[in-house]
Amino acid sequence: MADAANRPVVVGVDGSASAAQAVRWAAREAVRRDAPLVLVHTTAAVPAGAPHTVALGAYRDALTEQGHQWLAAASATALEAAPEVEVSTELTGGWAAEQLIGRSASAELVVLGTRGLGGFTGLVVGSIAVAVTTHGHCPVVVVRGPDAQTEPRQDGPVVVGVDGSPASRAAISFAFQAAASRNAPLVAVHAWSDLPTDVWDLIADWETIQEQESKALNERLADHLAQYPGVTVEQVVARDRPAHTLLTQAENAQLVVAGSRGRGGFRGLLLGSTSQALIHHATCPVAIVPSPGP
Repeated sequence: MADAANRPVVVGVDGSASAAQAVRWAAREAVRRDAPLVLVHTTAAVPAGAPHTVALGAYRDALTEQGHQWLAAASATALEAAPEVEVSTELTGGWAAEQLIGRSASAELVVLGTRGLGGFTGLVVGSIAVAVTTHGHCPVVVVRGPDAQTEPRQDGPVVVGVDGSPASRAAISFAFQAAASRNAPLVAVHAWSDLPTDVWDLIADWETIQEQESKALNERLADHLAQYPGVTVEQVVARDRPAHTLLTQAENAQLVVAGSRGRGGFRGLLLGSTSQALIHHATCPVAIVPSPGP
């Protein structure tokens, strides 16, 4: 396993506009972290149904050449976004999700676009992004913008979801570091109800519950507030569904951070419903932070 000081920021490259956005974002992030940037392209396996008449050698050679071209273009894109970044490239074979998940075990961060060249029209996020955020060993950032043609904003706050789960605690650490490195404010969001509003209207003392949840949020942030005194923090406690509140806050954010699975996650499901909603619908880059290992 790579030494923590040398862990790279890894970004998947496939020649798409979405991947180019991810490369630019990753290059700037690698500079903030003083980390090397590794651009990875995986050549697809030969389709099982390929006719016997297909010249498989020529097919593989063409894929390899195309991969080298995409990596060269991505290197130029990275250096244009962050001229001081240290860039290297890797060309591998197999399945992209499997390769990136394996690479995440020795990476500081894995960065992906929302949808590559293989994406189907109408799908908001590609299958590779879903697989890597679900099974990645390190934090994974899916670079999203308001739409496919618009670069993500580089101003605004960092937003983090807080619910008291182990993954949420890891997300808080990630978010404070991200806010500090960007000189950006942090919005810590605790949304504590999945119940319909009309149900809560039947509860006479929900204001007391709100006060208790506000106190709990402040306690969960206390250590980081002391560690990062220069980060301005807004605490938002909402009687609302977590996904809805975080998506609303993300509209004006430069990054939204969540744990891979929250307090209500079902055993065996590695990616929670809130994280799923963010990577499919947020209008800014989304960082999914896994629970710390045992």
